[in-house]
Amino acid sequence: MRISIFLLFLFLCVQVFGQTKKPLDHSVYDDWKSLAERMISNDGKFVVYNINAQEGDGELVIHRINTGNKRSIARGYAAIITEDSRFAIFKIKPVFQETRQAKIKKKKADEMPKDSLAIVVLGEDSVIYISRVKSFKTPEKAAGWLAYQIEKPLPDTGKSKAKPDSVKSRIEMLTKLADSLIRKSLDSVKGKIEKEEVINAAKKAVKEIYKRAEDAELNYLRDADGDDAAAGSTNEGTDLIVRNLNNDSEKVFKFVGEYLFDEKGTKLLIETTKNAKDTNSKACVIVYDLGMDKIDTIMQGLNEAKNFSFDEDGTQMAFVAERDSSSKALQKFYKLWYYTKGQDSATILADKNTIGMQLGSAVSENGSIKFSKDGRKIFFGVAPVQSPKDTTLVDFELARLDVWHYNDDYLQPQQLKQLAQDLKRNFTAVIKPGASELIQLGAEDVENITLVDEGDADWVLGLTTKNNRINTQWEGRSRYTVYAINTNDGKRTLVQSNSLGVFSASPKGKYIYWYNPALKNYFTYNIATKEIKNISGKITEPLYDVENDVPDFPRAAGITGWTANDHYLLLNDVYDIWQVDPAGIETPKNISNGWGKKHKRELNYIRFDKEKRFIEDDETIVLNVQDKTTKFAGFFTKKINEIKDPQELTFGPYSFGTPVKAKNAAAYIVQRANINESELFATDDLKNLNKLTDIALQQKDFNWLSSELVKWKMFDGKMSEGLLFKPADFDPKKKYPVIFYFYERNADGLYNYRTPAPSASIINIPYFVSNGYLVFDPNIYYKTGEPGESAYNSVVSAAKYLSKMPWVDSTRMAIQGQSWGGYQVAYLVTRTNIFRAAGAGAPVSNMTSAYGGIRWGTGINRQFQYEKTQSRIGATLWERPDLYIKNSPLFTADKVNTPLLLMHNDADGAVPWYQGIEFFTALRRLGKKVWLLEYNGEDHNLVERKNRKDLSVRLGQFFDYYLKDAKPANWIKYGVPATDKGKDWGLKVE
Repeated sequence: MRISIFLLFLFLCVQVFGQTKKPLDHSVYDDWKSLAERMISNDGKFVVYNINAQEGDGELVIHRINTGNKRSIARGYAAIITEDSRFAIFKIKPVFQETRQAKIKKKKADEMPKDSLAIVVLGEDSVIYISRVKSFKTPEKAAGWLAYQIEKPLPDTGKSKAKPDSVKSRIEMLTKLADSLIRKSLDSVKGKIEKEEVINAAKKAVKEIYKRAEDAELNYLRDADGDDAAAGSTNEGTDLIVRNLNNDSEKVFKFVGEYLFDEKGTKLLIETTKNAKDTNSKACVIVYDLGMDKIDTIMQGLNEAKNFSFDEDGTQMAFVAERDSSSKALQKFYKLWYYTKGQDSATILADKNTIGMQLGSAVSENGSIKFSKDGRKIFFGVAPVQSPKDTTLVDFELARLDVWHYNDDYLQPQQLKQLAQDLKRNFTAVIKPGASELIQLGAEDVENITLVDEGDADWVLGLTTKNNRINTQWEGRSRYTVYAINTNDGKRTLVQSNSLGVFSASPKGKYIYWYNPALKNYFTYNIATKEIKNISGKITEPLYDVENDVPDFPRAAGITGWTANDHYLLLNDVYDIWQVDPAGIETPKNISNGWGKKHKRELNYIRFDKEKRFIEDDETIVLNVQDKTTKFAGFFTKKINEIKDPQELTFGPYSFGTPVKAKNAAAYIVQRANINESELFATDDLKNLNKLTDIALQQKDFNWLSSELVKWKMFDGKMSEGLLFKPADFDPKKKYPVIFYFYERNADGLYNYRTPAPSASIINIPYFVSNGYLVFDPNIYYKTGEPGESAYNSVVSAAKYLSKMPWVDSTRMAIQGQSWGGYQVAYLVTRTNIFRAAGAGAPVSNMTSAYGGIRWGTGINRQFQYEKTQSRIGATLWERPDLYIKNSPLFTADKVNTPLLLMHNDADGAVPWYQGIEFFTALRRLGKKVWLLEYNGEDHNLVERKNRKDLSVRLGQFFDYYLKDAKPANWIKYGVPATDKGKDWGLKVE
């Protein structure tokens, strides 16, 4: 009996563990969940996070760390945890299907389902729900208060449009009216009645009847009290509820447009609009003193107020407002208004007549307003006054054209892309509260102003690209002229001219510092002495990307930060961290003791507090570390003032997101991933991780994938590495088809989680691997002038290497890539027949025509890409036309024998659409097997989910046909004629 039971148990185990898991299909995408928002309370006791489906309803989870208790609220998002760690407040989306149905029915915006608001007391079960909430805010650095704004009320459908007796009386009235009008019309033609005249008279009468009936209906349908919203009332504000979270009391403010808490939660500024039903109402700006429960109206009778700003203490505020012109005026003049505690109302601080305002300029309504940290200065925007629109000109009689000029700073397409921004361009000015003069700091020739020491310094950093903009067309980077500008008198001190450096000010404002890419060193400018020093020249390790393979200066390795009072600057080399004296006197010190280089581990400082400006001299910092050989990652600590090796906290075969720290506790949350999971963990020391989520359970029934690092020797004798993805049920005795996907270098992502999702442009690796493919992603290393052959050297050598594996079917290999990857695919099929099929998204096929083209998304010219960056030619078209032709697939299209699936969309803003067309038409002319998918109105990568789903299906069908001998879909066999668009997309397999 016992033996029988044992055998039965063994049989059941074999059955269970022998079950084959199903492959992923395209239906899984919508419900596939992933971690989204995440936050931890300041006391470190609660974590709030979102788990969202790709399409549909997600959930918000409130997780108590010490007990593990979880509370899930459907569709919650945009959460905040109050400063005192007492409340979680968040919005709740409408049910996805309700919104979908409303869109199907084409409901108006006001009739669409709206968000709700939820208030949860952390640690308690109750939830307060408030429907139809537009927005909510809490003070940034204080607790106890919540303000939320309600959507416009829905129309009152309970009101009867017409009472039966009134309808009857109106019908009788209109009948009598018709009879009277017809009789009068017939009388008017008495003595000469003709048939046509009678008909015309009747028609005229009927038109009059309809007009009066329409007027009567409109009047009748108006609110009985005559208080319907007037025309142009769409900007009318809605109710704002201010809630005291400590005692649940509330105060309601009507017709609110804008509202803003000060940081410390002492004041709430409210802008109200006019009441459209009350012609005597006025727009106002109100200050609500939260502690005293006192309301002060500081301005009324305005047309518009905006850009509200408090000082740090909440005792001063400033904003721009316009109150002198009509709401439809073609030209308006805004003023800077100021209010401080004790004033009866806001006062004008600056306008177009203020001393210091340049002639023809005025306060800009588009400029941001910011107080200095000490509250002694207000920075705001000024701009040249725009000429009013000439209303005498008729649009359809005006010429429509763009005039390109060789001296323009920017090409016309770029100017048009920047037009809205340029029309709002303004320049920074500063004024002190109570002063009668402003100081203009920015101008046309120094357009970028950065505040120093949070505005407390007596200077600002001014940068301009003026007179250096044309050469960005081929250099691909900006050259800056840099000034230190005095905030007391506006005087400029030139620091550098026409420099390729990226300039910043030290936190306390003692230095300007920058990295010079041409000299590969860091420099400082001493504000007090005006001296420039090379502060990194004595560092023996490279401070830049040593693997740079574009024909341009290598990027800097980066900066860790500044120590207190601008004492030291901490610089990164490729692996380690150096302590550098910004005055250039002390010798630099490698504070990580060369440990990074020794172990080939890259060190990056984690700044937990976004507002933290300094690293203390004796502080122990946390580093995010990745091993460049094994790809392991983890966290280490390093004490700044000790030259010792970093100390390990956790390290292993994972990738990590940036940890989030509780403000007032040693508590963290961090996302950790590998190929099998991407979950959220809690920890109090970044060593012992407590798993909070188990999202990976969703894949338990599917044939998942594994990843491994593969290294091989390329054709040029150098070693390369790449990622090989295998199905979980991989059988080394079988032979598998292989798809090679690539871009540039992705091997560092060995331990990244891969999400099944519809494709924006490239193959979805989990889908293909789950369905019996191997996918290999090789790193590509480039030589200037040889981008195509560099891809050949890497990808084809990888294919040759994998072909030797007994589990690879070398007769069934394919390649796929998008954009730069798409170019490389297009090139490779002209150089080899080793691949049975290929897919290329948005490829450049003709470098000679693409060189002078436009990136329509930004309006910039493409020349820099070939001379300096990704395309890696390193010369102009007229200097080396041979390289442009050699690297262009179009010129060797006759060599292509591989079936090629192209995707290039007609609104591509990165690679000109005609590049795909040129290659398609050439291959078509040559009788090659080629298809072009053109998604209407789509950009470089697909945005609309319906199109992503469609592409995913077609990629699967295409590669299944060529690598698995599946039956071809109709679009592969016959295409999709224009007459079938919208009827039959050719996806059926017959």
